Amino acid sequence: MFLETICIKNGIVQEIEAHRERMRQTALHFGFSAPELPDLSARIPPELVESNKIKCSVVYHKEIISVKYSDYRPKTINSLKLVEADLDYSFKYSDRATLNALLQERGDCDEVLIVKNNCITDTSFSNVVFRKENDFFTPNTYLLNGIKRQKLLREKRIRERPITVNDLHHFDKIYLINAMLDIEDGVGLSVEKIL
Repeated sequence: MFLETICIKNGIVQEIEAHRERMRQTALHFGFSAPELPDLSARIPPELVESNKIKCSVVYHKEIISVKYSDYRPKTINSLKLVEADLDYSFKYSDRATLNALLQERGDCDEVLIVKNNCITDTSFSNVVFRKENDFFTPNTYLLNGIKRQKLLREKRIRERPITVNDLHHFDKIYLINAMLDIEDGVGLSVEKIL
């Protein structure tokens, strides 16, 4: 089964076409037809209607299996632990057991930053963007080519490049981005907090 995490901001579904396209690409790869998404904004539970940002989680395969809504509050991330792993997460699976197992290796840190063959990839729940002065870069060795990552690349707000563990000291800040988080949301930290 697969998962789409979709942001609904002030009642408006964000980047819906990008999510539909990822569903189509996933279905094509695995040999089935992507199901149609329902009108997600019409199904928001009454208790969440006033929420600024809603996380909508859609689990699907050949059909929509579940649609869940929750009020979204970003995690506070003050430290990241580098964790080496050789995994493939090129599709957004609903089963996150492998990522959750890596997260257990974080020790006293808030989150893991996954390293594959000495190259920086993603955290357990986001792509990453590094800042160097006024320039922003994302690793070309991502695990999942996330919706927000693709959008920021298209808009030329970030650039893709190889980033290894040895390159980290060249940057001053790391930001975590995903369908729910943009750079402006400020979920990030100094690279000195990467352990």
